[in-house]
Amino acid sequence: MRPDSFYAAVGGHETFVALVAKFYEGVATDPLLKPMYPEEDLGPAQDRLTAFLEQYWGGPTTYSQERGHPRLRMRHAPYKVNPAARDRWLAHMRTAVDSLDLAPLHRAELWDYLERAAHSMINTFDE
Repeated sequence: MRPDSFYAAVGGHETFVALVAKFYEGVATDPLLKPMYPEEDLGPAQDRLTAFLEQYWGGPTTYSQERGHPRLRMRHAPYKVNPAARDRWLAHMRTAVDSLDLAPLHRAELWDYLERAAHSMINTFDE
């Protein structure tokens, strides 16, 4: 981990674990998003997202070591990610980001990335 990274500045592993745990609390009861997760237990998906976000923000490279290049659009291609799914994903992620005690600049930087990432995952406009 780089000491000057966003990952370090926001509290490292504990912060990303808390973010992703809060996010998946919402996903677990979401009738639109939950069916996109083939595993009944959301734990593996939670671990993958945590590792991805940690790596993206300058933390450990566990994600690439275990799964290779992120290839986000390819990994999401089997799922119907339409604007409604994006909006639900963002709603749960907004709750998760707001649950963290982040400095305003860090909150804005994290949210900007998550919002752009969510928009880039849309792969259909079908309902």
